[in-house]
Amino acid sequence: MKDKKSMEVPQDKTSNKHHVEMMTDERWQAIIHNDATYNQKFFYAVETTKIFCKPSCKSRVPKKENVRIFRTAEQALNENFRPCKRCKPTNENLPDCEWVAHVTEYIDKNFAEKLNLELLGMIAHGSPFHLHRTFKKIKGITPAAYILHVRLDAAKNYLIGTNKSIADISICVGIPNSTYFITLFKNKFGYTPVQYRKLYQSCEKKEK
Repeated sequence: MKDKKSMEVPQDKTSNKHHVEMMTDERWQAIIHNDATYNQKFFYAVETTKIFCKPSCKSRVPKKENVRIFRTAEQALNENFRPCKRCKPTNENLPDCEWVAHVTEYIDKNFAEKLNLELLGMIAHGSPFHLHRTFKKIKGITPAAYILHVRLDAAKNYLIGTNKSIADISICVGIPNSTYFITLFKNKFGYTPVQYRKLYQSCEKKEK
C-alpha cells in the first residue's frame, strides 16, 4: 500500500494571491519587440499604470523594474490590474467608465507632473483622440479641463494650509509660469491667489 502522503496532490502555487513569475531576458525581449509569438505564453503588467498587456502590445515600452509577469490574464485581474484598452489581453473591451476612471485616478495622483493628451493616451494605452472623446462623454469635460480643475483646487489647499509663496505653489500644482497661474486662478475663482489667501485668513479671524 502506498504511503498516504505520496498520494497527496500538490497544491497549485499559481493560485496564490501574490503570484510571482520571473522576468527573463527572453520575456523582456518579447515585450520590447512586441513579439506576438509569446501571446498566451505570458502577460505583463505595469505597476505604475495598473494595466496589463499581451507581449505584442504596441504601447510604449515600460521601465523594466515596473513590470510584473503573469502566466494568465486571470492572475493579473486577481491582483487588480486592468486589461489594456489597445491590445485587449482578455479579448474583451474594457468598459469606457472604467478606462476613464483609471485616467482620472492617474491625473489626481500626478497633476504636478507635465501632463498632456499624448502622454495620457500612452499611459492609458489608447489614442489621444479616442481618449479625449471618451473622457468628455463620461466626465462632461475634456481631460485638459479636468487637469486644470484638479490643479487649481490643489492650489487652494496650498494657499489655505501652507505659507508657500505663489511662485512655489504654481510649481507644486504643475503650472510653473506663475503669471499664467495667477491668471488661471483668478479666471476660475474671481480672486488672485494673494487675494484668496487674505480673504480666507480674514474670515478665519472673524470666526475666532
